[in-house]
Amino acid sequence: MIARLVEGYFRLLRFVIASCLALMVVLVFGNVVLRYGFNSGITVSEELSRWLFVWMIFLGAIVALRRRAHLGMDSIVQMLPTAGRKACFALSHLLMLYCVWLFFKGSWQQTVINLDVRAPATGLSSGFFYGVGLVFCVSAAGVLASNLYRLFRGRVDVDELIQVKESEEGGEASRMRDDITREPAA
Repeated sequence: MIARLVEGYFRLLRFVIASCLALMVVLVFGNVVLRYGFNSGITVSEELSRWLFVWMIFLGAIVALRRRAHLGMDSIVQMLPTAGRKACFALSHLLMLYCVWLFFKGSWQQTVINLDVRAPATGLSSGFFYGVGLVFCVSAAGVLASNLYRLFRGRVDVDELIQVKESEEGGEASRMRDDITREPAA
């Protein structure tokens, strides 16, 4: 039941991300056509596009965190035994949770401060702009806490302990490097 809710939430996030992108394209392209073709424009286009872009980036960061698609440095962790990898996994997640907490505190303060501030073009509350930080922090904390829970329950696979996913190019480069450094058969 919980797994289905989580999947539904991330499916909703992907839909909102796609909707933000589509709306940005319509707003910006429509504004360009109106400005050059008809000497007019959509007043809220620039501001709303900027807000949609920020929301899209933060929501995409949540999805990427769940998929372990963020950039990382794993060359040292790969050399460690499984216990060392688990320790690094736990430490990195605890540090990320602390950073998320700090970010949450700052986002909360900015959201509260800007609730009564109106955006110049749309008239929307600027708290909405900063509120995406709250959505990001709560979601990211959920992903990180879930990963830590799985680690402590022994449900994290060894391949998950390396948080970086190689791209296709990187995987090919690793295979080529391994072929070069491999001892020739006698």
